[in-house]
Order: sequence, then structure tokens, then C-alpha cells
Amino acid sequence: MLTARMKPRVTVLFVTAGPVLPDPARTDPTDPAAFDGTWIVSLTGGGLVSGSLPEVTLTVRNGSVRGSSFGASVSGQVEPSGSVSLTLQKSGIRGSASGKLSEASGAGNWKVPLLGFSGRWTAQRRTLTAQTN
Repeated sequence: MLTARMKPRVTVLFVTAGPVLPDPARTDPTDPAAFDGTWIVSLTGGGLVSGSLPEVTLTVRNGSVRGSSFGASVSGQVEPSGSVSLTLQKSGIRGSASGKLSEASGAGNWKVPLLGFSGRWTAQRRTLTAQTN
């Protein structure tokens, strides 16, 4: 005879039907070229630089970012995770931008400390760069 302390416990496990498959549209977290292509970046600012600024076109290739706008050069890196870190430079004045890209869009912050400028950026991927081996 089992006493209340000795009664066996039954655990019920519910399993959903169907396999869990990876989403083929998701970016490969180890591919440095996952964000390759042309990106259109919109900048907005506050304070001394209020409102929208002209769009910037950047090119990403194997995680390396390059571009220019307003006579400034833009360079930096996109990590396979989508984290982006950029440096902006014009006539010895440097700025920075950071944020996150997804497969088709992104967002983050930018600043030029010496001038007291800062704001937000958003990006949209326009084209993919063909992979070459």
C-alpha cells in the first residue's frame, strides 16, 4: 500500500506536431557577407542639426562598409550579428555611428562630438551584392 508520501508523480509533456525548421530567410550569423549590398541611410538630427538630412548611400562588402556624403568619408564594419560601427571623417573632424542591421533594414545613432551634432539613422537595403568565389 502506498502512503501519500510514496505516491508516484506523473509528469505530462506536451509536444507540438511538426518539425522546427530553420527560417531560410534569416541571416547566417557566421557569414561576413550576410549584409552585402547597397544601403540607403536616412539621417535625422536634434539640437543644432534638426530635421532630416540628405540620404547617404553606403556599400557593404564582406562586412566592410564604405561610402561618402556631404564631402565626408564613411568607413566601418558590420559584424555577422548585424552590429554596425562606422567612422565619419571630413577635414579632420571625426564622427561615429553605431546600431544594428537586419536582413533588409537597420537603425542606430550617430554623433559628431566636436561640433555637438547627434541624431538617429535608419537604413533600407536597396540591392544585394552578388557573391563571388
